[in-house]
Amino acid sequence: MTKSHTLDAGHDHDSCIKSALDRAETICSEQDLRFTALRRRVLELVWEEHKPVGAYDILKRLRDESLTAAPPTVYRALEFLMDAGLVHRLDSLNAFVGCPDPRSDHCGQFLICNECRAVVELDDAEIADMLEAKAEEMGFSVNRQMLEIQGLCESCRIRCRVA
Repeated sequence: MTKSHTLDAGHDHDSCIKSALDRAETICSEQDLRFTALRRRVLELVWEEHKPVGAYDILKRLRDESLTAAPPTVYRALEFLMDAGLVHRLDSLNAFVGCPDPRSDHCGQFLICNECRAVVELDDAEIADMLEAKAEEMGFSVNRQMLEIQGLCESCRIRCRVA
């Protein structure tokens, strides 16, 4: 199980972002992909909040930093990062999260907190295998799995009980 975008009290956020950028540089170098300054900055912005971030939020941040960017530029950078396995798109939120383990095959299961928008990536092979088997029973061929489960994270559940 892979935990993604959860902040523990002892979390070193700067180190986390640096590790994500280092992994991205290595992966892009190994795959002979161009990891441009803009793509790097977009990835950094995705990891910055540890919560799903929308393309227009990224665009606003880039413009706030006086970087020239238009929506197609940001979407192309995000598409590159998705193709490289460095970020995931959460369809239900129309937002993006960084991938904590871009070298491995992913099952694409995400727990999304409705309250604080924290995301946990499960990456559970048993769930993926079961879904694929059920799909095959129905004559369906799976080419991509993305399971988004919404609810409340532990912190928000506790906060709701206290309030």
